[in-house]
Amino acid sequence: MSDSSSSGVLRNIGWLARCEPSPIQSEIQPLDHAAIAWKDGVIDWVGRESDLPEGLGDRREYTASGRAVIPGLIDAHTHLVFGGWRPDEFRQRIEGVSYLDIAAAGGGIRKTMRQTRGASEEALKAHAHSALAGMLELGVTTIECKTGYGLSFEDELRLLRVIRALDDETPQSLIPTLLAAHVVPDASECDADCYVDMIVERLIPAVAEKKLARFNDVFVEEGAFTAEQAIRVLKAGQALGLDAKLHVDQLGDGGGGHLAASLGANSADHLEYTSAEGRAAMAEAGTVAVCLPFASLYLNQPPMDGRAFVEDGVQVAVATDFNPGSAPSYDLPLALMLACTMSRLTPAEALAGATRVAARAVGESANRGSIALGMRADFAELSTDNVDQWLYHFRPNVCAATWIGGQRVHAT
Repeated sequence: MSDSSSSGVLRNIGWLARCEPSPIQSEIQPLDHAAIAWKDGVIDWVGRESDLPEGLGDRREYTASGRAVIPGLIDAHTHLVFGGWRPDEFRQRIEGVSYLDIAAAGGGIRKTMRQTRGASEEALKAHAHSALAGMLELGVTTIECKTGYGLSFEDELRLLRVIRALDDETPQSLIPTLLAAHVVPDASECDADCYVDMIVERLIPAVAEKKLARFNDVFVEEGAFTAEQAIRVLKAGQALGLDAKLHVDQLGDGGGGHLAASLGANSADHLEYTSAEGRAAMAEAGTVAVCLPFASLYLNQPPMDGRAFVEDGVQVAVATDFNPGSAPSYDLPLALMLACTMSRLTPAEALAGATRVAARAVGESANRGSIALGMRADFAELSTDNVDQWLYHFRPNVCAATWIGGQRVHAT
């Protein structure tokens, strides 16, 4: 269901989370009996319904019917575009085969690489559109999309072209990230240093010239890339306008928090094993920590200590890491509940992590992530009383309506 008006008023909001910028993770500025007004897709008034100003009579009015309203959810870490699935590896891990052993046997990221390279662009788009439609029904309005399953000059560019096409075809906003440095595609043909040469000397310049990506990411881990190689890739991207992101400290403490801080990265993601020293460095640098509870759950790894990051002054985003191997779910509300139960964030902290902090992680905090003046009118109506009730009494989906740019693009 789509509503074509981009100016309007939403009344009868039972409980509203504004999620305006704050250094305190738990501060979401709740408001009862609220209303929101917007013009040309941008919020120009928010407050108690009893205080609605005069002069809005020419705008179409809508009712939230007493439901809760939150900013449109932002998934700050996905691998949206890929071919195929890997259910066999799910079973293997349960039987005790490790993530690294599966990868060494030809599975893992390289298996998805082969499936992705073998899929047509239309098949890849159809696969992604199915996920995007499901995300829209959950209230997800902005999605960061990483490459990383092409793993060659041409195939990584192809995935970025697919992401650009999807962005034109869906009401949601897609934020593209180059993750060519995911793993080495075939070490027998080209080792890690040779592959990094290609990324730095050919791929990053081509991506920057065509403006195909906003961010540049590297997986720093055993079986992937070293810190030294990551520095080379990320500095090459920064020199051409691609901001840095990192996958770090997922399977062990590799100093990823320090590395991300030293590079001024927008975010460092996973962080299951990051030390107190690494957290302190991230806090000082202002690098967002992205909590990915699905990956910890599916890989049977200790979860990221979200409580420690918050207490050490690091802003924490929560995302799905949607991918066919270690996080085959795009259910961001479920990830929020798991961030509470596994990573010890409060419901308010988790909500901030998928709205204003997530917006910061993807470089969009000036435009979205909050219900505030000047922000894009992206929000979701939830059939619940408040954020505590939502994430405590978890149900498959309580999103009754999703709004993007002041247009109702989904309703039950």
